Amino acid sequence: MITKGSRRSSAYLLGAGAMGLAAFGVPLLLSPLRWAQALRWRVPADTDLTVYLGRSLGAVAVALSVGALRAARRPEEQRTMVEVGFLTGALLAAVHAWGAVLRRQPWTETAEIAFWSAMAAGALVAYPRHESGGAPEEKA
Repeated sequence: MITKGSRRSSAYLLGAGAMGLAAFGVPLLLSPLRWAQALRWRVPADTDLTVYLGRSLGAVAVALSVGALRAARRPEEQRTMVEVGFLTGALLAAVHAWGAVLRRQPWTETAEIAFWSAMAAGALVAYPRHESGGAPEEKA
């Protein structure tokens, strides 16, 4: 049975998955330096490590985004994806805040603090709950 909470969870997972693919996963996977330049990063002369790390992060973002899109069909059975969404948002907000404190990132990255904080908050609001509001019964 689809509940109001399940619809909210599905909407969160669909939005997070689609945004993750479009804004981070695919661009980083395919062209990390062009993505970095669009966000106002200075690109160093030696780019091999930068490209490797960008593509690696892009691959992880694609995998997580596809997982979120798949989990959106039955979020009540895929709570872990919402939890991963919360942790990703919270940790990336912290990473961007630290970069802002150190003044070692372009303003576009500092602006992402609000985005990642909203993603973490959205995961908390969207966390799928059972009809009774309690935890699921454990199966033996």
